[in-house]
Amino acid sequence: MDLRHLKSFVVLAEELNFSRAAVRLHISQPPLTRQIQLMESELGAPLFERLPKGLALTAAGRTLLDDARRMLGLMDAAKDRAAQAGRGELGRLDVGIFGSAIFHHIPRLLLQFRSLYPNVQINLHEQTKAEQIQALRERRLTIGFNRHVRPAPDLVVETVYQEPLLVALHGAHPLAQQAAISVRELSQQPLILYPNNTREGFADHVLSMFYHEGLQAQVELEVKDVVTAVALVSSGFGLCVTPEAASSLQLPGVVYRPLKAEPAPTVELVCLYRRDDVSPVLTAFLETVRQFQPQSANETPMR
Repeated sequence: MDLRHLKSFVVLAEELNFSRAAVRLHISQPPLTRQIQLMESELGAPLFERLPKGLALTAAGRTLLDDARRMLGLMDAAKDRAAQAGRGELGRLDVGIFGSAIFHHIPRLLLQFRSLYPNVQINLHEQTKAEQIQALRERRLTIGFNRHVRPAPDLVVETVYQEPLLVALHGAHPLAQQAAISVRELSQQPLILYPNNTREGFADHVLSMFYHEGLQAQVELEVKDVVTAVALVSSGFGLCVTPEAASSLQLPGVVYRPLKAEPAPTVELVCLYRRDDVSPVLTAFLETVRQFQPQSANETPMR
């Protein structure tokens, strides 16, 4: 018994008339009659009682009708889900995240994608750069977000956003009275660097700014992540350079000021994914990434 025969049976059960059912099915009456006869032969029971004024369902027909409608409904749902998956509207997206970007840009991007594709399941994985690359190669991750990622033959690295750099410092510090802080002024202050577990990474990027201006950074501490770094700023241990997104992290006494240099200092936020991944969900997500319009993390005053 195939689905085509089941559909013919359901239409005939609704019409209880071979002529009207054949019109709905866009076939002639003889093929419809043969389909029903084949079903009855296969089941070993009549499905319809032939009456002078039409048809009536037998007990076997009434039982089959409920199951046939259920099976056809499941098949329609399966086709719809397969079509949605083919358009990237259904499926699973495993996203690697890290540090400061989770405070502002990535959540906004994910929210934008979810509003367009509400049936895609999004799973977040907090991972270092090396962990993201390994997870991508092992197909445990669909896409990762990070900084300072070198392209590889099997991976694509794509820029999402050039993010301005800020200085986090305590509001009681004399430099907090300035509208912006230069690299030279920063070189005279105790500096907190992060992360201390990734090379090449953001900490190296910060140190390179001093090097290019012929200056030496006074590194006070190197810590694991931006939260620890800004918490130490809050306690008065020193100053810290952060991407703009980290200014969403508001801890007691901490203020943020632009870092002044020529050209304006920035850091790239990139996404990375497998070169051979042609999944519709990734394609749909990359469209959202490429159309993403970052907004300033400082929608409220930096105090």
